[in-house]
Amino acid sequence: MAGSWVALTLLLYAALVSTANGDHKLSARYYDKTCPNVQRVVRTVMANKVAGDPTVAPAILRLFFHDCFANGCDASILLDSTPFFESEKDAVPNTSVRGYEVIDEIKSVLEHDCPATVSCSDIIALASRDAVGMLGGPSWRMPLGRKDSRTADMYGAENLPTPHDNFTALVSTFRDKIIAVSQFLNARDMTALSGAHTVGMANCENYRDRVNDNVDIDASFAETRRKTCPANESYGGMAPFDEQTPMRFDNAYYKDLIARRGLLSSDQALYGAGGRQDALVEMYSKKGEMFTRDFAKAMVKMGNISPSEKTPVEVRLNCMMVNW
Repeated sequence: MAGSWVALTLLLYAALVSTANGDHKLSARYYDKTCPNVQRVVRTVMANKVAGDPTVAPAILRLFFHDCFANGCDASILLDSTPFFESEKDAVPNTSVRGYEVIDEIKSVLEHDCPATVSCSDIIALASRDAVGMLGGPSWRMPLGRKDSRTADMYGAENLPTPHDNFTALVSTFRDKIIAVSQFLNARDMTALSGAHTVGMANCENYRDRVNDNVDIDASFAETRRKTCPANESYGGMAPFDEQTPMRFDNAYYKDLIARRGLLSSDQALYGAGGRQDALVEMYSKKGEMFTRDFAKAMVKMGNISPSEKTPVEVRLNCMMVNW
């Protein structure tokens, strides 16, 4: 009887923290009454983690991108595999994603302060915003109130934008990400969000073809990168997206594109075709404040990508697993 009562209590408790998808609008003040310290907790844990390992900041920013681009910003990337679904962590584009333990630590503190209140997806959104700020980038009011998916989307995770995409493929991917009924991430949003590559590193396998093909690339840059990632080899090291200021959130990324020093093919694809797209890159390379403003706006838009209406959602008590 005791075991049955515990099971029933857990089911009822989980039902209380679950919700139908899309039954409310996101708001920057969503937790003002239910968990007023949420932003302080996220910022404190992030500051401690970044102080110990500065590379945590770009890692968390990347985690947010990879979550939102697979069936919306629903923390599905945090779920471990179960008999019912495969984990998105195991998808090829996510094998080098990290920072999960940071989100888990923030969640643990918040579960102590505000049980069953703050979603894992909102934690990722806030942590990524703070990560940018800690790298010297902009801050913004992040709308909150997301719910966590009760399932993972391995197919969506496998179809994230790739480091080898050309411009047409990139635009198509971004336009497929529905934000509202008739609103999409557009080419300007894509160009601004790509500026996240002003910080962080890339694995050799993602830039090997780029630096060894000698197509639309600065010769000295290619030669330098070939030393860490030679052709026809099974080994290779990581390289910074931006050699000059790899851990500073600035507009150097766009200056590198104009100099044909983009590390990934998908980076360099943003510049060189002429027209409005080249003009955007040139503007961001000259006007850093314009880039940071547009980046912040695009991050809010991306953060508004909701999971599909058929996705069951809840506020997870443990970010790695559903509530029952």
